Amino acid sequence: MDIDIDNILNIGKQKMGKSMDHLKAELLKVRAGKANVSMLDGIMVEYYGTPTALSQVANLSVPDPKTISIQAWEKSLLPTIEQAIFAANLGLTPMNDGEFIRISIPPMTEERRKALVKQVKSMCEEAKVGLRNERQKLMNAVKEEVKNGYPEDSGKKKEKEIQELTNSFGDMVNKIYEAKEKDIMTV
Repeated sequence: MDIDIDNILNIGKQKMGKSMDHLKAELLKVRAGKANVSMLDGIMVEYYGTPTALSQVANLSVPDPKTISIQAWEKSLLPTIEQAIFAANLGLTPMNDGEFIRISIPPMTEERRKALVKQVKSMCEEAKVGLRNERQKLMNAVKEEVKNGYPEDSGKKKEKEIQELTNSFGDMVNKIYEAKEKDIMTV
């Protein structure tokens, strides 16, 4: 039984870690006024009839903090890439010069920065809800094991471990939020 509970805790820890990874990936997509190729993640380009990730049909780079440069592997793809960026509705305007597509990142207004901070706070809150849901599943699993004969005092220790694990992940979410907020609000 002790092995079962330890397995349950390990699986819970992995799920909490995955939710943290997901949060970090989502926050990379939030534009903080600086150019970042991850802003273009998820953009699909029609490549020989198949939707293909932009990063698989072009070289993406950041030559300076306000510009993203896209060099397609085939020049015939430039108009298609340009259309895909417009269709993604990211608020970015691609400029095609026949060789490269350049995207200039406009400076953000104070109002836009505050809206992004709210969006980031919402994402972090969703991550915390996910952590709490996972904690509840783990607690229920431990209680079920106690009902099935696992020692009650050991069950209480495991519940305390679960709570500490959840708190540590919650603290990580708070630190990530504070760092992203600082990044967004820095002009």
